[in-house]
Amino acid sequence: MSRLTDLSKRILVGRALRSDKLSETLLPKRIALPIFASDALSSVAYAPDEILLTLSMAGMATYHFSWKVGLAVVVVMLTVVASYRQNVHAYPSGGGDYEVASVNLGPNAGLTVGSALLVDYVLTVAVSVSSGVANMASAVPALEGHKVLLAVGLVLLLMAMNLRGVRESGKLFAVPTYAFMVAILGMTAFGMIRAATGANMEAESAGFHIQAEDSFTGFALVFLLLRTFSSGCAALTGVEAISNGVPAFRKPKSKNAASTLLLMGTISVTMLMGMLALANMTKVRFAENPTSQIQGAPAGYEQKTVVAQVADAVFGGTFASPLFYLVLAVTGLILILAANTAFNGFPVLGSILAQDRYLPRQLHTRGDRLAFSNGIIMLAAFAIVLIVAFDAEPTKLIQLYVVGVFVSFTMSQAGMIRHWTRHLKTETDPAARRRMMRSRVINAFGLFMTGTVLVIVLVTKFAQGAWIAIAAMGFLFVLMKQIRRHYDRVAAELAAVEIDDAKLPSRVHAIVLVSKLHKPSLRALAYARYSRPNVVEAVTVNVDPAETEVLRREWDERGIEVPLKVLDSPYREITRPVIEYVKSVRRSSPRDVVNVYIPEYVVGRWYEQILHNQSALRLKGRLLFTPGVMVTSVPWQLESSERLKEPKAFAAPGSVRRGPARMPRGADGKRGAEGRSASEGRSSGARSSEGRSADGRSSEGRSSKGRSSDGRSSDGRSSEGRSEGRSEGRGGGES
Repeated sequence: MSRLTDLSKRILVGRALRSDKLSETLLPKRIALPIFASDALSSVAYAPDEILLTLSMAGMATYHFSWKVGLAVVVVMLTVVASYRQNVHAYPSGGGDYEVASVNLGPNAGLTVGSALLVDYVLTVAVSVSSGVANMASAVPALEGHKVLLAVGLVLLLMAMNLRGVRESGKLFAVPTYAFMVAILGMTAFGMIRAATGANMEAESAGFHIQAEDSFTGFALVFLLLRTFSSGCAALTGVEAISNGVPAFRKPKSKNAASTLLLMGTISVTMLMGMLALANMTKVRFAENPTSQIQGAPAGYEQKTVVAQVADAVFGGTFASPLFYLVLAVTGLILILAANTAFNGFPVLGSILAQDRYLPRQLHTRGDRLAFSNGIIMLAAFAIVLIVAFDAEPTKLIQLYVVGVFVSFTMSQAGMIRHWTRHLKTETDPAARRRMMRSRVINAFGLFMTGTVLVIVLVTKFAQGAWIAIAAMGFLFVLMKQIRRHYDRVAAELAAVEIDDAKLPSRVHAIVLVSKLHKPSLRALAYARYSRPNVVEAVTVNVDPAETEVLRREWDERGIEVPLKVLDSPYREITRPVIEYVKSVRRSSPRDVVNVYIPEYVVGRWYEQILHNQSALRLKGRLLFTPGVMVTSVPWQLESSERLKEPKAFAAPGSVRRGPARMPRGADGKRGAEGRSASEGRSSGARSSEGRSADGRSSEGRSSKGRSSDGRSSDGRSSEGRSEGRSEGRGGGES
């Protein structure tokens, strides 16, 4: 089974990589761009949709504001890109906004940023995949009604690809990302040329009329424009991913990361403004509630995305154009792959938070492929929950979006201002001081812009769903504080402060739990005696007086030197009498260590687990909370476990006639543990001194009816099958 599992794992994620191969996974800029910038680049596929559908609440009267809103978004994006270029030079370790806020503003500020980014990364996956599925449904209407299932499957596919490693997934994502950039920029250039030559380019919705949901004048109009701006700022998500991923770049890391940031920002703003310009030229109509707002549409009209309508208009007005399907295909693909930005940012941030003891330690370690596998799996699970909860509708999910990223933007810029101010106090080189002062001015302007956007987002989106993201951030903040408090408390308890902690106990008191006298019990007794404790005794619980008497008699007949102690249990309990007895031993000699030996069956089939070892699990669970007590499990492997452990032998011709092969002897001339005689591990053959009857039938579990000297009951029948009830009823832990 383990080999089969390992083979499946290798097929899924590839062969394991050595730790010294980590340098081979570092990324050149041409691969880093599609990995870390795909989220920001892909936002041009849904940012125009959000701008137009928000403006549609006032009807068509406000559509002419779309390019102005887009221009405001461009200003904010360029400001953030310039600010983060300062970040990657100052903090190249990969902590990004979390490290900047923690170092300069304190741990609570850092934890706030960490909470915001974790929530935003989950939303990035949910929004990107849902938007990609929506674009695919625009090209293939048959996908309508199956979007949730398709989105969940795509998230699982992304998870599997990222489990193979950052570099390998980057190579897979590079071609679609570059294809998307070429398609959008090419469509923009082609559309501008057609417009300049006077060609007629009208979207299929150009003749429709959009009914206003309400009258927007004065303050209401200003509020609507601010809400439109906050929705358009979804184009900025993913900018921070590069600052978190600096360690993944090739050297010089900071320089390559800064160059990638600049390239990403330039391409993003060009594509965004190009799409908005084409949407205005082609007279695209895009409503928030198409069924009630759009007038003049044919019956059964399904509203297509802005990219789909623009591509249809630019490439000739027929949905059969190959270029139309090409644009839609690469757009849907890049939106899905944009989630890869989060799959690279979330695990790294989770690892840093785990290292700082704010998240479980399991998130800090790398998997077989040198990727943070646990973080990747956790991100996929949370994203799937959101996709299912919001029916894979990007318009619903987008309302939760942006809040987290602008919280991190704002606190990061405030932290960078303090960073430069602190260094200016000690820097004496004039050239370095000029660079620091210039960087501080850039970060100060960034703080003003991102802080303003954050306020706008909170005011305009809170009631539409942003409160859910804020509540999630607050919950994560409190949870991580509690995790840190737990780790700190455990570290304080485990610290070797006093020399007495390393002293040996005065004595060791061994207790072997016995339910019946069989091979597992005899092995546990032998093992306990071999460990040479100061005191060793066997303990059984008197649930059935007749069975207890049989056990006493067998004990005496065998002449076992270990004393047998019987614990009374009038209420037929097993665990409590054992726990109370162990505690009494501890009270009588507080400096002693009590070592409890529990015989257990090892089975090979899942359903056998239900039939065995339940009392052992309960006892171990209770004894773990008893100070000064150690628990030792003594396993006894049943035949089912042996079959699974060893490969099935090949039966050569004639092997049945020759009989079973004999096991090779060891150096001492005796058979090894794997080839014991029938007296040790088989249920047939002559009885040995361990307790097998002369006719080959087991008598482990004898009843209280009289027994003959050969181990059979007085009625001549073997009582092998009666052992099952005594495990749970006698408390030895083996069942």
